[in-house]
Amino acid sequence: MTGYGKAEAQIPGGKITVEIRSLNGKNADINIKSSLLPKDKDLLVRKKLADRLVRGTIDLFLSYEPNAAEADKSVNTAALASYLKQVREAVPVNLQGATETALLLTAILRMPDVTDSRKADIITEENWPAVENAIGQALDQICGFREQEGRALYADVTSRVAGILDLYKQVEVLEGERVANVREKLQKALQELQAKVDPSRFEQEMIFYLEKFDINEEKVRLRQHCKYFMEVIDQEPYPCKKLGFIIQEMGREINTTGSKANHAGIQQLVVRMKDELEKIREQSMNIL
Repeated sequence: MTGYGKAEAQIPGGKITVEIRSLNGKNADINIKSSLLPKDKDLLVRKKLADRLVRGTIDLFLSYEPNAAEADKSVNTAALASYLKQVREAVPVNLQGATETALLLTAILRMPDVTDSRKADIITEENWPAVENAIGQALDQICGFREQEGRALYADVTSRVAGILDLYKQVEVLEGERVANVREKLQKALQELQAKVDPSRFEQEMIFYLEKFDINEEKVRLRQHCKYFMEVIDQEPYPCKKLGFIIQEMGREINTTGSKANHAGIQQLVVRMKDELEKIREQSMNIL
């Protein structure tokens, strides 16, 4: 959801620069950081931003740069004198030549109301189409930036989903070893106790015991969740929230596999799957 776009609009008297910045966010939080935009255009611009960008913390900046003729404005001498007086009273200034005087005057000329400003009238109905077009160009840029980021995110998260499935295949390889280890451990414990047991009853109890550690259901469900993840990310226009729910279900199956593992090698694979899933979770927050 991150991105940046910039465009310019030439209007009579100068140039309007449009900048749009987008950061990750759950909703469309739009901030128009400029006093140049007419009030009657505020809702129109907000809707345009929300329709194109959908979600994120979105900041719109408008700045105006007058041309040489427009910049030559009359000076409000009363305001200039007032600011100069306040500066001298606050900090006694001992001007030592033309350079120091020019620096002080340059700073004061930037203060409010020193020069006649007509910022409220800069964007008018006549030049609004040019400004609106510049906003559209900036949106095109930011959407292009997002698409580029989206392709990188898609490659990353889908490769990690495939990695989780590959790790689960390694779990399957260790399943037979796990069953043999559990059986051997129980038989060794019986030998140490020197207890006589009915072989058929022992085998029956062994089956019941091993069923508690069976992970076939988790295996099937995790594969289904991974398949659904890929379908959603490929087909949904804005899949972020749905992907979040699927990731929760994937995590539940991986956690259950870990609780049933009873095998050091499988536990290590579960930790690696959790690490991959957490990276998927973090990256999915950047997806619309």
